[in-house]
Amino acid sequence: MKNLFDLTGRKALVTGASGGIGKGYAYALASAGADVAILCRNADAGEKVAAELKETFGVDSFFQSCDVSVESSVDAAVAAVVERFGKLDIGVNNAGIGILGGDADYSLDDWNKVIGVNLTGMWLCARAEGRVFIKQGTGGKIINTASMSARISNCNVSYNASKAAVVEMTRMLAAEWGAFNINVNSISPSYLLSPMHASTPLEIRQKIRELTPLGHVERPEDLYGPVIFLASDASNYVTGHDLLVDGGHTLNAWMAPLGRAVPPRVSPEEESKQLKKDLAMLGVPCDENGINFDLHPEIAGAYRAMLDN
Repeated sequence: MKNLFDLTGRKALVTGASGGIGKGYAYALASAGADVAILCRNADAGEKVAAELKETFGVDSFFQSCDVSVESSVDAAVAAVVERFGKLDIGVNNAGIGILGGDADYSLDDWNKVIGVNLTGMWLCARAEGRVFIKQGTGGKIINTASMSARISNCNVSYNASKAAVVEMTRMLAAEWGAFNINVNSISPSYLLSPMHASTPLEIRQKIRELTPLGHVERPEDLYGPVIFLASDASNYVTGHDLLVDGGHTLNAWMAPLGRAVPPRVSPEEESKQLKKDLAMLGVPCDENGINFDLHPEIAGAYRAMLDN
């Protein structure tokens, strides 16, 4: 029996792959043998990720500039990937943003930015990939990054609505494109130690641990298995599914710490290893815990205000 998780010879692209979740996806796909195109706006970081994949796994990898909120940029980037690789088998649409703020005072400009990247941008990428798969006639795998925020009310309307819409978009495209042997699924992570959360205070990390049954804060590594599964032949009969990868966080309805019988699989020190590497690749200084409050002061401020209350 062949290895269902082997991606040798497959050609993939990952958007928002300069660090954090996207880089983790790219790393996982390359570890399974896929050639991976790195699509993002940060050329310096994108080139570094591509070079790391080549050196570590011996796969073909390259950086391609892409702004997912711009239709022409998405179409050109996907076309460039197909030209370089000769085909496309896997499209992982991950680029996303969040802009904090209370909804009563939230600006239309900020709303449009979040929806433009998280929803419209993801649809533009999925559409471009779907067109390629249909033209090739060989099927394909599309994987969209949603969020546990599609299921719980934990941020604000723009972010949560965009992620809930990604889940429904995934379901609709799966229903429509199954006729072409195209699988469309999504992954919903929890709070994850990416550069976006480098300004999260240690007290908040501890609260997340206490309210998560598996007892540690999520890392990009915790998504390696899920993305390989959805990209591989192991998931050939799985489509329209939102795979929640949250350590059980959304299972807990109590605002009290959960008890533990044994230590979690990942220690606080291990949690921040990849985050510190990602920040170093981006040229961002941080402390021994991977924290830089100046990187996203709005996140640090929001969490501090919550702690003060």
